[in-house]
Order: sequence, then structure tokens, then C-alpha cells
Amino acid sequence: MFTPKEIRMKMHGTSEVPSKIIDQIHEERLLQIWVPKVYGGLGLRLNQGLQLLFDWSKIDGSLGWMLTLCSGANFFSRNLKPNIAKELFSNPKTCFGGSGMVGGTAEKQTDGTFLINGLWHFATGAPHLSHFTLNARLTENGNPLLDESGNELIRSFVISKNQTEIIPNWKSMGMKATGTYSFKVENIKVTEDYSFIYDEFFTGDAMDKIPFRVFADLTLLVNYLGMAAHFSEEAIKIRSYLDLKFFEEKINKAMVKVIEFADEVEGVLNESKVITPEKQSEIHDYSSDLVDNLSHQILQIYIQLGIKASHTDSAVYQVFCDYFTATQHSNFRREF
Repeated sequence: MFTPKEIRMKMHGTSEVPSKIIDQIHEERLLQIWVPKVYGGLGLRLNQGLQLLFDWSKIDGSLGWMLTLCSGANFFSRNLKPNIAKELFSNPKTCFGGSGMVGGTAEKQTDGTFLINGLWHFATGAPHLSHFTLNARLTENGNPLLDESGNELIRSFVISKNQTEIIPNWKSMGMKATGTYSFKVENIKVTEDYSFIYDEFFTGDAMDKIPFRVFADLTLLVNYLGMAAHFSEEAIKIRSYLDLKFFEEKINKAMVKVIEFADEVEGVLNESKVITPEKQSEIHDYSSDLVDNLSHQILQIYIQLGIKASHTDSAVYQVFCDYFTATQHSNFRREF
């Protein structure tokens, strides 16, 4: 088992998570932190999972991001029929991942199966996935299927990796080891058992009822906090005289607040109550404001570090690029 320091060294400058680190991740079932124990996953509570994701993001931004999005995709184990979920997750290496966009069609066949075609972008962890998740418009005889309100029907599907074509087209300045690629599917037949609907659950756990917005806000926020903590560590190595206690205290206080949110959310759900729109907005606004504030402070620190911080092989440069690439995710990006 590699120590955090060894993992950080192995991740530095790499364009893909090394296979031995992936092996350790599978051994610890870190990609299955949200998969219920009944299916063989860790079944962590929300506060436990958020702390784990923060710790790994602090080790390396790409690694934390990959763990967050892939474990988040494995959350869909709760949306699958129990017999299918048990079958898939009996393998400790089962890992979902994919795209939230609607990038293709699922043509309904006479035997009740669906023929999938399309192109989807930004599937994090693509080289390490066992299965891809995707959203597709339902069609029949080439025509869109509509609901009672006249809207196009969308369904999510799980397909095995060997049924996809991965397109390695990540060109961003950071997050280079996340394996965030596009993928294409051509004429792949999928049974309805391997489809799911986001708000239909089969496990009866309080975690099932966490609004997607809250889950996304908190799991992504701890990544920014972890990368910010790593940035502070590397900045001090270059300029030891800098006083970054205020910055580190902000990160620590924010993690305390995140755990408080997690405890509050799960406490409400355990009482079979709902997370109100007002609480969801409070969490989102807090997270958005915090990321915005962290970004400005990181910039202020970075411009004090000198030319060494601009060396493309330096650790602080990698964290800087990872962080600001991550901020381009739509979840907290504000439109002006």
C-alpha cells in the first residue's frame, strides 16, 4: 500500500493514474464508497465520504476528481434493479462513469430492447471504467417518444466498456490524469434492465433521497478545498516566509461547515423529511461563494511565488493548473 506521499510523487507530472495506484483504489474499494454494503460497497455515510474525497484531493487534484466523479457515478447502483446491481458490484473493480449530457438516442426495438447510438463528452476516468453511463433520447421508428406533457423522454443506460469507443481528446491545462475523454456508441443493443431513472431507487436508504444538487455541490466542493490545501503546502515550500495561516484556517473552517451540512442533510432525511429548496440554495450559494473566494486568494498567493511557480514541472504549478481547470466545471461557474 502506498503512503499519501508516495502516491503524490507517482501522480506528479503523469497523464494517467498509474496502474498500481488503481489497483490500490480497487483493493480499498474507494470507487464504491457510495455503493450500499448489501451490494459489496463501503456504504459510507455522507460525512465519511466527503472527508475521504477531501483527503484524496489534497494528495492530488486529478486523483481526487477521478475518485469523486467515478464514485459519484457508482451512486447509480441505487437506481438499478437489485439483481442487476448485485451482479455488477460483486466485482470489486466495477466502476461506472460517463456523461451527464444527452448525447444520443435509444431506439426502441420490437423485442423491448434499445439500440444506442451517440457521442458523449467529458467522461472522467474513462481508461479505468468497467461500464459507461449515458443519457439518451428515446425514439421509436426514428421519432422521439414523448411524455404526457409533450416533452422528449430521456433514459439513462449502463453499457460495458467494450461496447464503447473511447476518444482521448482532453486538451486542458490541468486535470491531465483524470482521463476525461469523450466516448462513442454505435448500434449497441441494451435491455431495459440496464437502464435507470435518476429519481427511482431500490435500496430504501436515506442516502437515496439526497437531492442531486446537494450531492454534487458537497462532493465537488471538497475537491476544491483539498486542492487549495495542497496548493498552500506547495506554496510554503517555495516561499517559507509567507503567512498562509489565514488561508489554511479558511479551508479548515470550510471543511467543518461541509461536515455540518452533511450531518444536517442526513439527519433530516433519516426523519423521512425533505431537504427544502431554501436549504439547497443555502448550500449551493455557500459553496459557490467559497470557491469564488478561494480562487481569488490562490491567485493572490500565486503571484507572490516567483518564477519557480511557473515551471511546468513544479508541484505548485500542477496544483494551480488542476484547481483552475476544475473551476471551469459548470456546477459553480457563474454566468455574468
